[in-house]
Amino acid sequence: MLLLALALVVIYTSPSAFSSPLALVVVAAIGLAALLLQIRLRKDLTTQVRAPLWINVLGLIFAIAAIVADIFHLSATAKLVAALASVVCFAASGTAILRDLRKKKS
Repeated sequence: MLLLALALVVIYTSPSAFSSPLALVVVAAIGLAALLLQIRLRKDLTTQVRAPLWINVLGLIFAIAAIVADIFHLSATAKLVAALASVVCFAASGTAILRDLRKKKS
């Protein structure tokens, strides 16, 4: 379902919009949400795999900071750094989840 949401974002968004750092944050957030939803819906997991909460909260804070920087027309550097930090946090969270899944499987 979230893959469909990601496909709709890509199909109905103009190519110039993808140069925006906020688009990267949206795509990263959709990817992390898809991973978390997959973990929630999997029936074959014997142990519970949890996402690192502090990394996700930090990613949300950086994403909100990027949006605020865009709304109030702050410097492009501040917006880019906040968006990049958000994407890195979401990627680190996804990597930690996948590592835990791989450990529990073997």
